[in-house]
Amino acid sequence: MVAVLTLLAVAGFVVSIYTFYVYHRASQEKTYRPLCDIRDNISCTKAFLSKEGKKLIFHNSFFGLIFYLLVFVLVDMNKIKYIFPLAVLAVLGSLYLAYISYVKQRNFCLVCTSIYLINVLVLFFTYQSLY
Repeated sequence: MVAVLTLLAVAGFVVSIYTFYVYHRASQEKTYRPLCDIRDNISCTKAFLSKEGKKLIFHNSFFGLIFYLLVFVLVDMNKIKYIFPLAVLAVLGSLYLAYISYVKQRNFCLVCTSIYLINVLVLFFTYQSLY
């Protein structure tokens, strides 16, 4: 389980870096079209640039970077029990953001969906490790 959680933390961190990059580039260059913008209703920049994409003055990708770094460190320190409540919060946040994206914006964000999946997997494997 440790190897899987480590891999998920690294994958989440990498995807969060990509999210951070796309957000900042799209904020500065109106003509920028990242690979994750496929159509009008399949767009990561639509999600990233929305008001829900930024909470507490930071873009959501910043919180992802912190979360996955923390997961990585806690796994390395063999403190998996501390990951569980963080993973629950991450999944609850993912459910909220998925609702906003899929229902309110009528948008499918590939990058966001990969983050949601990673968060669910972190929760699942953390739970498996503990119980």
